[in-house]
Amino acid sequence: MLEKHQQAPQFSSKNQFNESVNLSDYLGKNNVVLYFYPKDDTPGCTIEANQFTQLAGEFAKADTVVIGVSKDSCASHADFINKFDLKLDLLADVDGELCESYGVWQEREKNGVKSMAMLRSTFIIDKQGVLVEAAYGVTPEGHAQEILEKVKIL
Repeated sequence: MLEKHQQAPQFSSKNQFNESVNLSDYLGKNNVVLYFYPKDDTPGCTIEANQFTQLAGEFAKADTVVIGVSKDSCASHADFINKFDLKLDLLADVDGELCESYGVWQEREKNGVKSMAMLRSTFIIDKQGVLVEAAYGVTPEGHAQEILEKVKIL
């Protein structure tokens, strides 16, 4: 698992338009909120995405871009964005490489059965590419507002 004050792992992944998005695109320009969620168009993930969208203007005022990541495809992300009019990029980490590098693909046990799953997590990366927040196992409701408050003091 990652910790505050270390360099954020670099990434390059495709967004909902099948365009490459790289962490290096934002260095020196924007802070990045990189949040990982289990699956498009599910209850908790929809709450989280909608709340980040509602605060998109506030994040922009704080020189911050919000990027969601799941293992869903670019097409799935496009449908999710269109259905809820989301105002953020969603990265398709279909091979799980980005999830692995941020430590969010973890083993869990449910009803006595162990399996791998996405741990809902959020990272705030400053303009120098340093992690200023590494939050694992977050709750969707109200999370976007909590992250906004932390971004405002950067």
